[in-house]
Amino acid sequence: MNKKGFTLVEVLVGLVILAIGLLAIAGMQITSVRGNFFSNNITQASILAQNRLEELRNLDVNHEDLSVGPHDDGVVQGIFSRQYTVSLVPGTTMLSIVVTVRWKENSDHSVSFSTIRAQ
Repeated sequence: MNKKGFTLVEVLVGLVILAIGLLAIAGMQITSVRGNFFSNNITQASILAQNRLEELRNLDVNHEDLSVGPHDDGVVQGIFSRQYTVSLVPGTTMLSIVVTVRWKENSDHSVSFSTIRAQ
């Protein structure tokens, strides 16, 4: 007798292998979504920091926002807080500006940009 087709055992083994593969793909999808969310937050924080740094670089040297010391912009765009520090570079009349954007997901994160500006 020549029987064509699959036995029930063969079909069940194939389904088990398929299920394991699909579960692995689902786990990778969850990791991918988390990574994309984190990457989006880093991008947003970088844009916020870079924009503020550019604003400060274009201000007149006597503007109050360029006074020496820490400055707090507070919460910006929901979960991000932005601070910057202006200090004199020792032995010069140049200003060092450091802008830091912080946010919290599962843990604390921050992005910082800095520049030196002549007065």
